[in-house]
Amino acid sequence: MDVGELLNYQPDRGAKRLRAGDDDDDDPRNKKAGRELARHLEGDDSEDPSGDRKRILEKLMDDDEDADDQEGEPVDESSVKKMILTFEKRSYKNQELRIKFPDTPGRFMETELDLNDIIQEMHVIATMPDLYHLLVELNAVHSLLDGLLSILHSLIQLMYLYLCYSIEEGAEVLIDSLVSPGQVVALLVQNMERLDEQVKEEADGVYNTLAIIENMAEFRPGLCTEAAQQGLMQWLLKRIKAKIPFDANKLYCSEVLAILLQNNDSTRELLGELDGIDVLLQQLSVFKRHNPATAEEQEMMENLFDAMCSCLMLAANRDRFLRGEGLQLMNLMLREKKMSRTSALRVLDHGMIGPEGSDNCHKFVDILGLRTIFPLFMKTPKKMRKAGAADKEHEEHVCSIISSCLRNLKAQQRTRLLSKFTENDCEKVDRLMELHFKYLEAVQLADKRIEGEKHDMVKRGEILDDVMEDEFYLRRLDAGLFVLQLLCYIMVEISNSGISQLQQRVHQILNLRGGSVKVVRHIMREYAENIGDGKSEEFKESEQKRIMDLLENF
Repeated sequence: MDVGELLNYQPDRGAKRLRAGDDDDDDPRNKKAGRELARHLEGDDSEDPSGDRKRILEKLMDDDEDADDQEGEPVDESSVKKMILTFEKRSYKNQELRIKFPDTPGRFMETELDLNDIIQEMHVIATMPDLYHLLVELNAVHSLLDGLLSILHSLIQLMYLYLCYSIEEGAEVLIDSLVSPGQVVALLVQNMERLDEQVKEEADGVYNTLAIIENMAEFRPGLCTEAAQQGLMQWLLKRIKAKIPFDANKLYCSEVLAILLQNNDSTRELLGELDGIDVLLQQLSVFKRHNPATAEEQEMMENLFDAMCSCLMLAANRDRFLRGEGLQLMNLMLREKKMSRTSALRVLDHGMIGPEGSDNCHKFVDILGLRTIFPLFMKTPKKMRKAGAADKEHEEHVCSIISSCLRNLKAQQRTRLLSKFTENDCEKVDRLMELHFKYLEAVQLADKRIEGEKHDMVKRGEILDDVMEDEFYLRRLDAGLFVLQLLCYIMVEISNSGISQLQQRVHQILNLRGGSVKVVRHIMREYAENIGDGKSEEFKESEQKRIMDLLENF
């Protein structure tokens, strides 16, 4: 059966479906299933010396199951026992057919409908606490839990089908049906809280629940806010900080958390209010002096770093990061030279960028962070040299941190930063100019390729609209233009510092290597034109004016 048949399948229910125990009970396979079920429910006679449980089960097995269709029957101990037995029989039959015909859903679809009917009938038991003991005596609690886990497994399989075959319309219908009752994530979270992850089947139930939420969020990103507010964020933080050995569920929790925080200020704010910044810092502190033991644990570490970077996009969380001594932790990670160093650099960049990062920039200087960042500026670590892309990422974050400090630092802290550029006969200026020419060459090569593509497009009669121009600009940024802009900004800032030694050194190296002040000014003007995305118009205008004033004295 192909996917189309599976999704369109509607079983022939007829006027009245046969139940387990009706006419089809003459089938030897069903009689065998009944005997197996009886043995399953009876258990060991030694645990029930009175034999009462065995007699009840034998009597109910002999009763006609059609009695459960009678309307208006009073709900008493006898009727509840019948419901439980019917549920067990239908559950057993469903599992048997699922195992026997795993690739033919049509063969067990009817049993799933039967099982759903009896589950609906059993809702009445919830209103009768005095009969709960029957659920325990007849071993129905475990079976109900198995049923829940089976439902979760079925949902994840169905969503996986939609994802694999890109059946977006079908996925939307499925998600609508799940979301429409409201608080669906809250119900899923409540179920996860009841599960004991020490039991493999229940741990799988947690994993499948997280998979359902992830797939729903993928098709409907707006669901992330609702999910976080319905208890998911709180549960994820609690699960991540739980003192239990690392497992697949903890990895999945970190992944779902990163998804919730991506491009969503509402969830970032909620995480901050739940002291989530401290939770993330506590979990990341493990990797300060120790590398992840496995590839899976390394993936979890990166997910937590991604979550932290997303959180720091919100100004309020930067203050929480500062108060939680996040700067000190990241600085120590840079010094320890473990696998966490690259991501710690990225977190520092997110925490210090823009005017909102001013307090973090000042604190970074106070904790002697300049002693850590400038050695990384002077020489890209060997581990970073395995791939050109890793080199560029490292140099981009280091240059961004230095440029943020130049923009935000005042008074004594700014003086300490500028003095770094004068040390050892301005060796840091020499490194700055070396990187400038490296990235200038890379951008010029990219510009030549892009100009060639534009020429070919014009020859073919294609129109170069704003969308295409934006795409070309993004390609230039990716080729190294963004790093080049940061380097030029640092050059312009130190040249306007009032320290003539720095400005002279910059112009001297430009002249020696055939560079041009005009090229630097052109790059900075282009940078100013594109600055302030997502910021207020007032900020954009003031920042552009500040940059243009710096260029006048360059």
